[in-house]
Amino acid sequence: MKIIHSIQELQTELARFRNKGKRIGFVPTMGALHAGHISLVENSTKANEVTVVSIFVNPTQFNDPDDLQKYPRTLEADCALLSAAGDVIVFAPEVKEMYPQPDTRRFDYAPLDTVMEGRFRPGHFNGVCQIVSKLFDAVMPHRAYFGEKDFQQLAIIRKLVQSMQYPIDIVGCPIVREADGLAMSSRNTRLSAREREIALKISETLFKSRTFAEAHTLAGTLAFVVDTIGAVEGLQLEYFEIVDGNTLQRISNWEEASFVVGCIAVWCGKVRLIDNITHKSL
Repeated sequence: MKIIHSIQELQTELARFRNKGKRIGFVPTMGALHAGHISLVENSTKANEVTVVSIFVNPTQFNDPDDLQKYPRTLEADCALLSAAGDVIVFAPEVKEMYPQPDTRRFDYAPLDTVMEGRFRPGHFNGVCQIVSKLFDAVMPHRAYFGEKDFQQLAIIRKLVQSMQYPIDIVGCPIVREADGLAMSSRNTRLSAREREIALKISETLFKSRTFAEAHTLAGTLAFVVDTIGAVEGLQLEYFEIVDGNTLQRISNWEEASFVVGCIAVWCGKVRLIDNITHKSL
């Protein structure tokens, strides 16, 4: 495993592989790695000769300064975890390396980026597109791997690649869950023991909603999730939307789309958690 901190050094290192026709896979992360991230890395190492894993807490995608400050930074532990995942290149730049000047670019992918997360976290996806495009320019990968837990982000990254004509295949990878069903997240480390127990109700409710939906209307399923989460002391629902998985727009009945996804954001104490579940995929 090699750790690189500058774009120039990274590109020099990757040129050796690129000149030999080797395929480059890329896994962008903000660190605080867990088994979900490692699954992305493993998918990349299986399909590419070289894999780059970036570890960078991107300030421009945080609309809450307190959230940015509290986001875990565990580079040493992350590298230890990656060393067991295969032969990878770790790209861990400082903020000044990625943002030598303020990035004033604006990315407008409405309506993909104006619903759900975009509605509650203004500016978040613009910051995501800023850093992902910078990382794509630095790494120039053949394939890039993203987790489906961030379902809306994945859709927007696909749109970014299309609009900027990047020759990159975007590979979405399934949600990795704890043994009890909770979606793995770097934010889980901020949960107290009691909050961790309560947080499990999020995934439990999503899985129950899929069964519930088999005999109920979409509106009834929405109400089921909202009421179930609302009844759990310690959880505060921010949104639950059942959407067309391609457009991310709300639908009013099950027949309206062939790919239907339920997306949720919930506050558990002071920690915000997201998850999703596929209701229909034809």
